[in-house]
Parts: sequence; C-alpha cells; structure tokens
Amino acid sequence: MRVGLREANQRFSQLVKAVKLGREVILTERGKPVVVMRPARALVGEQAAVRDLEAAGLLRVGTRAGALPAFAPRPIKGRPLSDTIQEARSDD
Repeated sequence: MRVGLREANQRFSQLVKAVKLGREVILTERGKPVVVMRPARALVGEQAAVRDLEAAGLLRVGTRAGALPAFAPRPIKGRPLSDTIQEARSDD
C-alpha cells in the first residue's frame, strides 16, 4: 500500500492497524518512497541485544562475513612497559 505523507498523517492509526495485520505500507513524498512500515520481527536473545547496542550507538555491526584475521602483535619501540610499571611502583 502506498500513501502520501499528508494522507499518512491524517490516517496514521489506520495505517498502523494495517501494518499490525501484516501489510507493508510505503510512505511517499511527491510520489517517491521515503519510509517503509512493516511489522517488526520479534528479536530474541543475542539478536535483540546486538540491535539494542547498535541503536544506542555502542556497537557497529561488521560488514564482512567470516573469521577475523589472525592476530599479529606489532613491535613497539622504547622500554618495556613492565620496566615502567616497576619504576612507578618503586617510587611510592
């Protein structure tokens, strides 16, 4: 079902009822699709948690499928961190 934004504003509750019944509603502006309303899928468990974190901006879902590449540590220059920690602890 395609509905213009002005009409959608006037018939919003009817459109929501149609979506609840399983219909897809496409809202248009000047004849071009802008919004698609469809029934929400019930997310459970991990899916729901990932979607909640994504919506909160705390998580960005990966775009590539498959395993991560093998971890390869990067060499660092300078003194080892353990020396710095021991030095800081001995100053106390």
